[in-house]
Amino acid sequence: MPSFDTVSELDAHEVANAVDQANREVQNRFDFKGTDSHFEHEENTIRLVSESDFQVQQMLDILYAKLSKRGIDLKAVEAGDPEASGKTVQQTVTLKQGIDAELAKKLVKQVKQSKLKVQAAIQGDKVRVSGKKRDDLQAAIALLREADADRPLQFENFRD
Repeated sequence: MPSFDTVSELDAHEVANAVDQANREVQNRFDFKGTDSHFEHEENTIRLVSESDFQVQQMLDILYAKLSKRGIDLKAVEAGDPEASGKTVQQTVTLKQGIDAELAKKLVKQVKQSKLKVQAAIQGDKVRVSGKKRDDLQAAIALLREADADRPLQFENFRD
């Protein structure tokens, strides 16, 4: 029976490259000269550190530009509030990956309401959609692309 998996993943290598490019741009820009402004990338977070709130906002714009150039959908990026501590201002940017239970239920419900002849099932952080005809699965993919998900969706393991 043909099927495919709906997932929400980020390419960690591209994220690391975007953060490195953003760090290089901050080091070379005139308005950041003499400041200790930098990005710190950990697994699913990026911390922006600078001396003023305005500079952190500028760094966030640089980061967004670099991520989008690298093909990272900005729906998967959630910026927190800037926090002042001593001489520095820090802002944490969270990278959202995986389909949580609430979003998975919403996607399954949407597929079932569409009256397509396919079945959707939640499997961990994936939603597997299966059906008898390839055309029905392609219609399901089109439906899910139009879905109002709060993160980017990818479709993988399409099997006949």
